Amino acid sequence: MLDVTLIRQHPEQVRAGLRKRGLDVDLDDFLALDARLREARTALERLRAERRRVSADIAARRRAGEPADEPLALAADLADAVTEATAAHTRLAEEHREFLDALPNLPDPDVPAGGKEHNEVVRTEGARPEFGCAPRDHVRLTQELGLVDHRRGAALAGSGHWVYRGEGAALEWALLNHFLDSHRQAGYTFVLPPHLLSWQAGYTAGQFPKFADDVFVTDRAADGRPERFLLPTAETALAALHHGETLDEHELPLKYVAYTPCYRKEAGGHRTAERGTLRGHQFNKVELFQLTRPADSDAAQLELLSRAEELVAGLGLHYRVTRLAAGDISAAQARTYDVEVWLPSLGAYVEVSSVSNARDYQARRGGIRYRPAGGGKAAYVHTLNASGLATSRLVPALLEQHQRPDGTVAVPEVLWRWGVPEVLRRP
Repeated sequence: MLDVTLIRQHPEQVRAGLRKRGLDVDLDDFLALDARLREARTALERLRAERRRVSADIAARRRAGEPADEPLALAADLADAVTEATAAHTRLAEEHREFLDALPNLPDPDVPAGGKEHNEVVRTEGARPEFGCAPRDHVRLTQELGLVDHRRGAALAGSGHWVYRGEGAALEWALLNHFLDSHRQAGYTFVLPPHLLSWQAGYTAGQFPKFADDVFVTDRAADGRPERFLLPTAETALAALHHGETLDEHELPLKYVAYTPCYRKEAGGHRTAERGTLRGHQFNKVELFQLTRPADSDAAQLELLSRAEELVAGLGLHYRVTRLAAGDISAAQARTYDVEVWLPSLGAYVEVSSVSNARDYQARRGGIRYRPAGGGKAAYVHTLNASGLATSRLVPALLEQHQRPDGTVAVPEVLWRWGVPEVLRRP
């Protein structure tokens, strides 16, 4: 949620930030609504104060044995006035909140404007693999090596689902174990959150109400909004883990690592860029999350980026880092870097980690503050997240980049200790 004070005092700055996302938002109507809301709040507070004064007068008259007919009549009128003023204030407050809820975060000042065509490549790492013959694509490799069963996955759950089996399942689990072990050794606290979350979790993360139709809903409230839903990413749970809390400054930063399957409504089709495990309704991901002081969040984002890069580089993969333009950044984030691996069959890079800084956007929605060590007013924390890593695109890149002319695939040495063979062969 954006700071309403920022909108009041610097509306042009907010308009400019939203325009970088390609949004033309009329703030004049909102500022007029905001003024009416503040007037309604002041009027309501005055009525309540007058009602308290009259109630005190009635009590004093009764103690003195004096008649109280006149203040009693006034109290009845004031009760009606307070009821009406409360209803008016509630209507304005709901309209005010709905407007703020729909606004995305403002991109950082140096984030490029526009859509994905304006994303900027920051750096490219590792050598792009060269093959002496036409390389196999990941779908063919998983079929020939018996790693993934797409047909039976679709039979079990429909399109967009698959079954890891044999060494494919072992490879998937080895990657997850390797990622978790690496992050835990770096000081991250391991969390296994619920897969079913409440509305508040989706709201805090910035996905609700605007993107409520993008998740798998299991229970709906009377008003139709999701009451329980399957998490689309562990970020949704971790962002709300400290909902409504005021932390002590010495507790920061809080660093979490979580493993969950991720459940997404959108899935791939038969296009080359969506085949196999590249896009699906369910995939595995290790998620990193930090809560920091505002002064520390820039450094925290670079640390998260280095963690993601270290894992990709450790797997011997050619990759690049891209800074996303404002229109390609998710609604809750102010700055995002993508780590993208090379997929030879596509002749393109695919994202395996997004590293984002939400600034205080999620903390405002979740009421997550910290108390400065030297005293003073509590302030909102900054929240950051990174995939560390997602496997559904990583496995195809690993198979394609490390394939051999005979159709076998060399497994990165860092995974051997998790029970995966050094070379994947036909069963």
